[in-house]
Amino acid sequence: MVRRRSLRARVLGGETVVGTFLLAFPSVAVARAAAGAGADFVLIDGEHTGFGWETMTPVLTATRAGGSTPFVRVPSASRENIALALDMGAVGLMIPMVGTADEAAAIASWAHYPPQGIRGTMFGLAAHDFGEVEPVAAMKKSNSETIVMVQIETAEALENVEEIAAVPGVDILWVGHFDLTTSMGIPTQFENPLYLAALDRIVAAGRANGKPVGFLTSGPEDARSLVERGFTVLAYGSDLGIYRQALHSGLAGIADALS
Repeated sequence: MVRRRSLRARVLGGETVVGTFLLAFPSVAVARAAAGAGADFVLIDGEHTGFGWETMTPVLTATRAGGSTPFVRVPSASRENIALALDMGAVGLMIPMVGTADEAAAIASWAHYPPQGIRGTMFGLAAHDFGEVEPVAAMKKSNSETIVMVQIETAEALENVEEIAAVPGVDILWVGHFDLTTSMGIPTQFENPLYLAALDRIVAAGRANGKPVGFLTSGPEDARSLVERGFTVLAYGSDLGIYRQALHSGLAGIADALS
């Protein structure tokens, strides 16, 4: 196991981190390749893919072993989904469609052991790298390292973003840009002044409460622009998108070379 400063400590300390999504290839090989490539986190999407726990667990374990931080985007904000994701080895959680501070507070409580929350106890499985642990120390360590990232992706969430950002136990705000613009009635209008103002409002809410804000980036120039705007947690594409782009570029290059 590669050990380094926890991702939560890094992001709350103001460091910019960059990870990636797994949407199509939930394999140990891809997880280890992503970790080996330097991804600060590998986020397995359980909301849109249909991946089950038996599929995700070895990928989470491989990500941990590779020294990257494993995240799961749960299908929905329920105590069952949050508990299982953490017990199966996730360190970070991405929670979709969080609309109010009350919802965020419930999520934070499900994700943390007492006294911070009400997470049920289980020791010695994937969340502890299948080793023996001292329970009290393990709970304290988990509470200090678990990352709760809530998605701001509805008009309701935007209206309540300041209150959501203030909830103890919520660590990161993540902008779901497609859903947010759709909910605002301006689907995919990413240059619309209303949307740009929404981004600034979300970043401001995060800053006011010491919470980093995250976004999906398409590449270096876009990442630079996002950091300048105030985003410090970035995900570079997805496994399928990166593969598709690289394959297209390579095939086109070969075709040009042979023409």
